[in-house]
Amino acid sequence: MVPVLVVSMIAAFIVIDVLIRFIAKRMREAKAQKERLEALDIGLRLDFTHEAKSLKRVDVAKPLARILAVDDEPIVLDSFRKILVTAGYAIDTVESGREALGLVQRNKYDFVFTDLRMPEMDGLDVVKGVHHFSPETDIVVITGYATIESAVGAMKYGAVDYVQKPFTEDELADFTKKCLIRRQDRQQKQISSTVRVVATERPRAHEFGLPGGVFISSGHVWASVTVPGTVRLGMDDFARKMIGRINGIELPGKGGTIAKGETLFTVQQGSRKAAFQAPISGIVQDVNTELPHHPEWLERNPYEKGWVCSIKPEHLSNELEQFKIGDKAAAWYHVEIARLQEMLATAHGDSSVEYLTSPLVEGQLEGVDDDLWARFEQSFLRA
Repeated sequence: MVPVLVVSMIAAFIVIDVLIRFIAKRMREAKAQKERLEALDIGLRLDFTHEAKSLKRVDVAKPLARILAVDDEPIVLDSFRKILVTAGYAIDTVESGREALGLVQRNKYDFVFTDLRMPEMDGLDVVKGVHHFSPETDIVVITGYATIESAVGAMKYGAVDYVQKPFTEDELADFTKKCLIRRQDRQQKQISSTVRVVATERPRAHEFGLPGGVFISSGHVWASVTVPGTVRLGMDDFARKMIGRINGIELPGKGGTIAKGETLFTVQQGSRKAAFQAPISGIVQDVNTELPHHPEWLERNPYEKGWVCSIKPEHLSNELEQFKIGDKAAAWYHVEIARLQEMLATAHGDSSVEYLTSPLVEGQLEGVDDDLWARFEQSFLRA
């Protein structure tokens, strides 16, 4: 009888604790919503016409993100303010594209929502302008059913997604939350310019790793000298992170002779390929036949399981002089990072200091056109 009573008491305590936590959470949410609605009421009574004629601004405490919405229909902007402020976002709204671009140049926004069909300046020009003045801002197009095709076209100029009107409160709140999650995920994948020489074979996710004792060629092929007098080769961490998704790998033929500068192996991303050159001459002793079936090894263990082949070298002592190792390799990586940032900035027609120093993103080349892909291959993979 006593054990049953004890168990019942414990179960009751657990239920009561869960109920208290649930009620407390609901009370906190209700309080936060009340404060946001008060902020909405206050914001609409403040005058921001010195910044933009039609600007209405609502700030909330610890916003999930800062959003600028532009639409020539005041009723749409009313919906944006009410829905997104209640959901925890700080929001500015204006009724013209010119006002929006003026604000983007003075303020930092995480998102810009823009209608496509507006007088004076249409939404496509707003997309192009925001992408130019603030490339780190995510642009979302507001569209009706008749302009969905145009909204998709706007994504070629920097828009990341589109939301179709009319929308319900839940639809807009859920859509914005998904956009925020994608943005946060992308930011977490941003790679700092840190290059670290490490003892482990596995580089950190958001840094360029250089294991001690590994040589790096100017074509971004790593080399590790093994005891039997052979050299194991593979794709370095810089090339792997910049190329991103890899769907296929073409290995060299075992037993074949290869000369320095010839294509050693090829990686495939969709319909595109990138060829890596042999940094040394010799006979292919062995190939990693499991690698094409496990391309994820290039990400998880590029300098261990991610090896491509091993070569018995012919002129190793002379050829190794052209490799980089340790601190010299790290310093060279910084040069390569700056070169790629400059190439990307030039391709986007933006040579500003901010764009030239913006962090590289893992999979940076996945969204580039074929011309820029070819330029990367020519400039970075061909020694």
